[in-house]
Amino acid sequence: MSVIDVFDRSIIGYHIGYRCESIDAVRLLKRCLLKRELFSADVKPVIRTDNGPQFTSNLFEESCKEINIYLERIPCRTPNKNAHIEAFHRIFEDECLGIHEFCSFGHAYAEVARFMKRYNTKRLHSSLKYKAPEIFYELNKGKEIESMAIYL
Repeated sequence: MSVIDVFDRSIIGYHIGYRCESIDAVRLLKRCLLKRELFSADVKPVIRTDNGPQFTSNLFEESCKEINIYLERIPCRTPNKNAHIEAFHRIFEDECLGIHEFCSFGHAYAEVARFMKRYNTKRLHSSLKYKAPEIFYELNKGKEIESMAIYL
């Protein structure tokens, strides 16, 4: 499970494990909000998810209300409504999962971590004026942002 910030296209957090449950989604979301310093009374981030069981659970919904997040779910069978994360997952499949044959969970975790770091710090994005997400974020951090959404 990965979380993308549509503002700078960076993966601000991800979960890799033997299972992916609602508690994992809540923990990941909280880590991402802390990382981007979005726990604030005057900021209400938008979280867009698909209709996976992790995101439709009572735990996830209640957690979003508790931490003051606007939860937006895409309609069923409309992955185009979640295009940023879907595009990322395609890149992830093509440039990481599809080219490695993992011999252990540790090997998989190491390669995923290496890919995520490269994606955020080195991979150029035309939508970011050919800058890497981390560089784009630092250049624009603190500036007035018209809209910001985080997709899971």
